[in-house]
Amino acid sequence: MDREPMTLFGYERLQAEVKELKEVKRPAVVKAIEEALEHGDLKENAEYHAAKEQQKNIDARLAELSDILGKAQIVDPSELEHARISFGSTVVMTDLDTDEEITYTIVGASESNPDMGLISFNSPLAKQLLGKEEGDEVKVRLPGGEKEFEIEEVKYQEIVFETH
Repeated sequence: MDREPMTLFGYERLQAEVKELKEVKRPAVVKAIEEALEHGDLKENAEYHAAKEQQKNIDARLAELSDILGKAQIVDPSELEHARISFGSTVVMTDLDTDEEITYTIVGASESNPDMGLISFNSPLAKQLLGKEEGDEVKVRLPGGEKEFEIEEVKYQEIVFETH
């Protein structure tokens, strides 16, 4: 069975979404369907069809979340060794073509947010970085072509998932 590593933060966020869908959104949609049914003719009843579609989407998302949570393996990155790049590592590296310094943190698939430098451990970049250490030069194949980086620093720091 595939395990899906994630931090406690990611796990709790998914659980909160399940609770919201089950206790708030789905009951509201069921009520909307009942009200739409009272309007009679279903053929031209846009509210009914919209609500049924919404119910289908909510049920699909619940099934997806249940699947992810079922595979979830909560990992506390602060307890891992970060001499080499692993889950939860923050990596500072220099693009050897542009001399640009980039920082990424490797997180669970459901926690990734590339705009904030959080990349999924399943992403092509993370897969090619795992196991590397400071001082390594690494050629990575990305959708935009090949890039070469030098790994400046591998460390653990508290992961910020959201900006407030």
